[in-house]
Amino acid sequence: MDQANGFPEFQDLAINRQDLVKNVLSDRESGDHYDAFMASVHDLNPVYSVPGDGDDMKIEKTDAQWQQELTDEQYHVCRQKGTERPFSGEYVHFDGQGAYSCVCCGQVLFESTTKFDAGCGWPSFWEVVDKEAVKYIEDKSLGMDRIEVVCSACEAHLGHVFPDGPEPTGLRYCMNSVALEFKQED
Repeated sequence: MDQANGFPEFQDLAINRQDLVKNVLSDRESGDHYDAFMASVHDLNPVYSVPGDGDDMKIEKTDAQWQQELTDEQYHVCRQKGTERPFSGEYVHFDGQGAYSCVCCGQVLFESTTKFDAGCGWPSFWEVVDKEAVKYIEDKSLGMDRIEVVCSACEAHLGHVFPDGPEPTGLRYCMNSVALEFKQED
């Protein structure tokens, strides 16, 4: 398969994005699209739920340190896997040019050029800035099957990724504004 057509997050893997999206879409008709998507992410992502990957870059702090450094809302979302209310976040309708970083550690996660209005109430992106910037974790909380997205450096909860985004990836990274920090382009 042509690697150039693969998910940017998984460029070093031999996966054809169009075939994956086609399979996800056909599974959507049968109601199994999230199961298929999660299985695909699990099979294709080398950092998916693999403890110890990237430990040399990992930021570790105590719970007390995170509570001191973050606002109550940031702590709730990033460290306790909470979610801000839809349409309440600072970056939902924000159009600045620059990069979005993890509010906990400053690791760059998304570029403004990949941001789009998904109408879901949270800032949405179709691509991470670097495949190593995030990790994916299967999330079966709240009676749903989802893929959680966490910062690879500090494991802050950022949001979830869904297979209903725009081209060229077909992905929608649905992030919490409070988990992000925007840095204006120079």
